[in-house]
Amino acid sequence: MISKEIFSKVRKLEIRTKGLVNNLFGGEYNTAFKGRGMTFSEVRPYQYGDDIRQIDWNVTARTGDPYIKIFEEEREQTLMLMVDISGSGQFGSKVHRKIDIATELAAVLAFSAIKNNDKVGLILFTDRIEKVVYPRKGRLHVLRLIREVFYTDPVGRSTNISDALKFANRILNRRSILVLISDFQDSNYEKQLKITHRKHDFVAVNIIDPLENELPDMGIIPYLDSESRQLVYIDSSSKHVRDAYRVNKLTQRRLFKELFTKTGIDTIDVDTTRSYIEPLMNFFKRRSTRY
Repeated sequence: MISKEIFSKVRKLEIRTKGLVNNLFGGEYNTAFKGRGMTFSEVRPYQYGDDIRQIDWNVTARTGDPYIKIFEEEREQTLMLMVDISGSGQFGSKVHRKIDIATELAAVLAFSAIKNNDKVGLILFTDRIEKVVYPRKGRLHVLRLIREVFYTDPVGRSTNISDALKFANRILNRRSILVLISDFQDSNYEKQLKITHRKHDFVAVNIIDPLENELPDMGIIPYLDSESRQLVYIDSSSKHVRDAYRVNKLTQRRLFKELFTKTGIDTIDVDTTRSYIEPLMNFFKRRSTRY
């Protein structure tokens, strides 16, 4: 039984994100994610200036008048959302946790997809696959996806992006739009990134929180790793410790950027302390210039 609190959260998120889809993202999504190709629609009489390569010679021979083939984009696609629900997603330095932002982004993309008559599916993962909802169409289906993100209590705490991508590649038999939403606190997943990028239209959404890049000066503080559950004590009053912490985090960010630039995979950086609307719109605009 779903609690009234979960139902209320899902309903509020639907209202908020559907407004964004109707006013901002619906058309942008359609432009950013083109269909798989062109499919034959009908024939019509040849007109001056038409491409003679499109003449349907069978119909032309049968009627005695030239006809050309009309093609249209094969629009229907599948959007598979992969959402990281590991322990680090519970972190948030201000109003929103990383998982809150991930949930809203998943909802925006899902409603954009069904507005364009695409199917939507969901994979929730940690260091294991926590939940799978196979792709379907419709508003009720999207509400189920959102509910699962809110409702699923993960068994795992850490993150295994490589295994999650392997699983997605195994269950998706045809080329799909694959959006991975995570804070990417993992390593050794480059091989699967490349495989996934070849098979699908792959996009990575990186959820970041600025406080994670800086260690505050608060003396001796306990530091609990949200994924490994290891508790250590850190002397945050030491400038050397704070500098080392910052350099380590900046190095992680740099390596992440270099990896995705090298593989040619589109990324969207979303900060928990700022609106995700601008980075998402900028991504859609970048994509639209390719066509």
